[in-house]
Amino acid sequence: MKVVGWGVGLTAVVTGVLALYWGRGAILPGLVFGALATAIEVVALARLRRTWREPGTGPLKGFAEGMGLRLSGVAVLAAAIVLNRTVFPPLPSALGFLVVLVPLLFLEVRWVR
Repeated sequence: MKVVGWGVGLTAVVTGVLALYWGRGAILPGLVFGALATAIEVVALARLRRTWREPGTGPLKGFAEGMGLRLSGVAVLAAAIVLNRTVFPPLPSALGFLVVLVPLLFLEVRWVR
Protein backbone atom coordinates (compact mmCIF):
# COMPACT_ATOMS: atom_id res chain seq x y z
CA MET A 1 0.00 0.00 0.00
CA LYS A 2 1.17 3.49 -0.79
CA VAL A 3 0.26 4.81 2.64
CA VAL A 4 2.63 2.40 4.37
CA GLY A 5 5.52 3.35 2.07
CA TRP A 6 4.93 7.04 2.58
CA GLY A 7 4.51 6.54 6.33
CA VAL A 8 7.76 4.60 6.65
CA GLY A 9 9.59 7.18 4.54
CA LEU A 10 8.25 10.12 6.51
CA THR A 11 9.01 8.34 9.78
CA ALA A 12 12.61 7.75 8.69
CA VAL A 13 13.06 11.38 7.63
CA VAL A 14 11.53 12.90 10.75
CA THR A 15 13.44 10.51 13.02
CA GLY A 16 16.70 11.44 11.31
CA VAL A 17 16.04 15.15 11.67
CA LEU A 18 15.01 14.74 15.30
CA ALA A 19 18.17 12.75 16.03
CA LEU A 20 20.33 15.43 14.42
CA TYR A 21 18.70 18.20 16.43
CA TRP A 22 17.94 16.55 19.80
CA GLY A 23 20.37 13.65 19.79
CA ARG A 24 19.85 9.96 20.46
CA GLY A 25 17.05 10.57 22.95
CA ALA A 26 14.74 11.70 20.15
CA ILE A 27 15.07 8.53 18.05
CA LEU A 28 12.58 6.45 20.04
CA PRO A 29 9.80 9.08 20.12
CA GLY A 30 10.24 9.70 16.40
CA LEU A 31 9.99 6.01 15.56
CA VAL A 32 7.16 5.18 17.95
CA PHE A 33 4.90 8.08 17.08
CA GLY A 34 5.72 7.97 13.37
CA ALA A 35 4.70 4.29 13.37
CA LEU A 36 1.56 5.13 15.36
CA ALA A 37 0.61 7.84 12.86
CA THR A 38 1.18 5.45 9.96
CA ALA A 39 -0.95 2.74 11.58
CA ILE A 40 -3.74 5.22 12.31
CA GLU A 41 -3.72 6.40 8.72
CA VAL A 42 -3.79 2.84 7.34
CA VAL A 43 -6.89 2.02 9.41
CA ALA A 44 -8.54 5.38 8.68
CA LEU A 45 -8.01 4.95 4.93
CA ALA A 46 -9.42 1.42 5.04
CA ARG A 47 -12.54 2.66 6.85
CA LEU A 48 -12.96 5.54 4.42
CA ARG A 49 -12.63 3.28 1.38
CA ARG A 50 -15.26 0.98 2.84
CA THR A 51 -17.78 3.80 3.24
CA TRP A 52 -16.81 5.89 0.20
CA ARG A 53 -19.42 4.45 -2.23
CA GLU A 54 -22.29 4.29 0.25
CA PRO A 55 -25.17 6.62 -0.57
CA GLY A 56 -26.05 9.50 1.71
CA THR A 57 -23.76 9.98 4.65
CA GLY A 58 -21.37 7.11 3.89
CA PRO A 59 -18.26 9.22 3.18
CA LEU A 60 -19.04 11.48 6.14
CA LYS A 61 -19.12 8.42 8.39
CA GLY A 62 -15.72 7.32 7.10
CA PHE A 63 -14.21 10.76 7.68
CA ALA A 64 -15.66 10.89 11.19
CA GLU A 65 -14.21 7.48 12.05
CA GLY A 66 -10.81 8.60 10.76
CA MET A 67 -10.91 11.78 12.82
CA GLY A 68 -11.82 9.73 15.89
CA LEU A 69 -8.80 7.53 15.29
CA ARG A 70 -6.55 10.57 14.91
CA LEU A 71 -7.93 12.05 18.11
CA SER A 72 -7.22 8.79 19.92
CA GLY A 73 -3.64 9.06 18.63
CA VAL A 74 -3.36 12.49 20.23
CA ALA A 75 -4.65 10.98 23.49
CA VAL A 76 -2.00 8.22 23.30
CA LEU A 77 0.64 10.87 22.64
CA ALA A 78 -0.45 12.91 25.66
CA ALA A 79 -0.59 9.83 27.89
CA ALA A 80 2.90 8.74 26.87
CA ILE A 81 4.32 12.19 27.59
CA VAL A 82 2.60 12.41 30.98
CA LEU A 83 3.57 8.87 32.04
CA ASN A 84 7.22 8.94 30.99
CA ARG A 85 8.48 12.38 30.04
CA THR A 86 12.13 11.31 30.00
CA VAL A 87 11.59 8.63 27.34
CA PHE A 88 9.01 10.65 25.38
CA PRO A 89 9.99 14.33 25.49
CA PRO A 90 7.06 16.51 24.41
CA LEU A 91 8.40 18.29 21.33
CA PRO A 92 10.17 15.37 19.60
CA SER A 93 7.18 13.12 20.35
CA ALA A 94 4.66 15.60 18.96
CA LEU A 95 6.78 16.29 15.88
CA GLY A 96 7.23 12.58 15.25
CA PHE A 97 3.45 12.18 15.28
CA LEU A 98 2.35 15.29 13.41
CA VAL A 99 5.03 15.39 10.71
CA VAL A 100 3.95 11.92 9.62
CA LEU A 101 0.19 12.22 10.18
CA VAL A 102 -0.53 15.55 8.48
CA PRO A 103 0.97 14.77 5.04
CA LEU A 104 -0.71 11.36 5.06
CA LEU A 105 -4.01 13.04 5.91
CA PHE A 106 -3.74 15.35 2.91
CA LEU A 107 -2.75 12.49 0.60
CA GLU A 108 -5.69 10.42 1.80
CA VAL A 109 -8.05 12.05 -0.71
CA ARG A 110 -5.90 10.83 -3.60
CA TRP A 111 -5.67 7.29 -2.24
CA VAL A 112 -9.35 6.79 -1.43
CA ARG A 113 -10.27 6.21 -5.07
